Amino acid sequence: MTEDKNKPSFETAMTELETIVQKLEKGDLPLEESLEAFKKGIELSQYCQQSLNKAEATVAKIMTEEGEALLDGDLT
Repeated sequence: MTEDKNKPSFETAMTELETIVQKLEKGDLPLEESLEAFKKGIELSQYCQQSLNKAEATVAKIMTEEGEALLDGDLT
């Protein structure tokens, strides 16, 4: 549970990922730093994708529950 507290927000991770991409696109980093930045970028990309997948699943669940409530006539 404490592991989630140490993870960045989606927005923070995206900002960091964008910064890494800009640095890599510039091409000014030494090879070793480029490899480390690339590795960190992959990790951030995977984290962001997982966050989006969780958000999508949450929205789908809410929509399903709201749809069922509409069908049951239970609007509160």
